[in-house]
Amino acid sequence: MNARRPVRVALIAREPDHPLLAGARELLEADGHLFVPDDQHADVVLLKARNQDALQRAEYHQRFGVPVLNSAAATGRCQDRDWMERTARAAGLPFAPILGRGVLGQLPWDGPVVVKSLRSRKEDLVARADTPAQWRALAERWPGEPVLTQRPVDGDGWDRKVWVVGGRVFAEQRRSELVPGAPERRPWAPDDRERAIALAAGPAFGLQVYGVDLLPGPDGPVAVDVNAFPGVRHQPGAPEALAALVLRTARR
Repeated sequence: MNARRPVRVALIAREPDHPLLAGARELLEADGHLFVPDDQHADVVLLKARNQDALQRAEYHQRFGVPVLNSAAATGRCQDRDWMERTARAAGLPFAPILGRGVLGQLPWDGPVVVKSLRSRKEDLVARADTPAQWRALAERWPGEPVLTQRPVDGDGWDRKVWVVGGRVFAEQRRSELVPGAPERRPWAPDDRERAIALAAGPAFGLQVYGVDLLPGPDGPVAVDVNAFPGVRHQPGAPEALAALVLRTARR
């Protein structure tokens, strides 16, 4: 049992039983700390949801000086892919440039592009259109969707997933969602440059628990996405890192 006063942790999450959250909770409760409903007083709040209701509940805690991981503002901003690209570039991070913005049904095809919903959310649009026919098919399915387009980064079909939890780095490769076929994953360790990009993204975006998607570009790694509080799975040590971050944050 921890000799100090138990830390009270509130959880705002779409999937409260996610392995990362469940693992950290088990560790903290074994050490005598408490998880409380998010409408009660807490010493720290974990925000693993992005809908408006969740953000408002997190903001309520922040108004009373309770730290939230990650803050409601940072979590909300990271849903805006236009803001994401501008913020990354302002911080000197290599990021896939935006070619165009607008409503998908009104935009012309401009050569091979990756097209993404302007606002990141569950089951949003992320697809590649290499031909006018593919572009028309997407426009027919998502005619009124606000989107942005990026020039594809030629890689090897594997996304480099780098997750940072309280300064600790975890990583693996996953088969790109733009490549047909069943999802796959494989072990991978980022090099010094890739680690530096991932670690620099935290201060730039105001995040303490986050993920950065990297692709191997012609001049080195290129970031294509930043996610607040992503679903980190199969990473030994990640629940321990989150539990330690919770305690550090609550006791500042």
